Amino acid sequence: MKRSNRLVLLVGVFLAVIAFVGIALLLSGNRTDPGTPAIATELPTVLATRDIPLGVAITTDMVTVAPRKIDTDRKPTAFTSAELVIGQVTRRPITTGAQLENADFDTTSTTLARLDVPAGLRGMSIQVDQVSGVGTVINTGDYVDVVVGFTTDRFPVVTINPDDESITVVAGLSGTSVKMLIEGRQVLGRLLPPPAAAAQGAASPAPDGGTSFDATQQEIVIVGVTAEQAEIIKFAQLDGSITLVLRSSKDFVDANGAPIEPPLAGTEGVTLSKLTEDFAVPIPELIQAILPKVAP
Repeated sequence: MKRSNRLVLLVGVFLAVIAFVGIALLLSGNRTDPGTPAIATELPTVLATRDIPLGVAITTDMVTVAPRKIDTDRKPTAFTSAELVIGQVTRRPITTGAQLENADFDTTSTTLARLDVPAGLRGMSIQVDQVSGVGTVINTGDYVDVVVGFTTDRFPVVTINPDDESITVVAGLSGTSVKMLIEGRQVLGRLLPPPAAAAQGAASPAPDGGTSFDATQQEIVIVGVTAEQAEIIKFAQLDGSITLVLRSSKDFVDANGAPIEPPLAGTEGVTLSKLTEDFAVPIPELIQAILPKVAP
């Protein structure tokens, strides 16, 4: 073999070795340690498949799960599984395609950042305590009825003298009157005492993890009402008393989860006379006491 041919062969072998070493180094650099977990760039995210109104319990057909990029497309508090939201009641409206997150179901806020009043309604504040406000567990999105009561001093029983039309208040008779005047109003927001004030009058925890009775615990419930209903509430606040009755959210949606207006109960109200006539509440009998004779 000529010397020039041997030199060409040696150079070729040398270049082949260099190429082999380079490829080996490149492959080893891209190799992932099997003991090191891969960093996820996407996470499953719960999305709304349609507009979900305030106060609606989430059902399976309202949501779907799809991957979203963690760095750019996904909210930090978004849910990863639909099971985590099924059955929860929305505390603010959710639009189609929105990611469902903790704030959509939050009931712990003591402040009111915004208030969305539906067109044609007014937002009316009602202050309640644990007795008149269902234990102050009423939350944004819930539905309530408004029961109004007036007592004897505001609603006296009177008689009219036919001769001179003079009015006489009849003593000893109950003038108390109670009526459910407003039904099915949605709570648009709520305000709780500041944390410091709540801590001073906080109720002690109940054995089952709930909260025991605390007569000082109060909250402001903001209800969406008509103009006429706002007048009724204001009158009752000035001259009577108000109790809010919590309704089931299922009464206000159909089988497909669409909002509906349930029929009114149409109650007639309650007085002592009505209780005795319609509900057979017994009237105390008059008992004549026999007094001993007094010596003259």
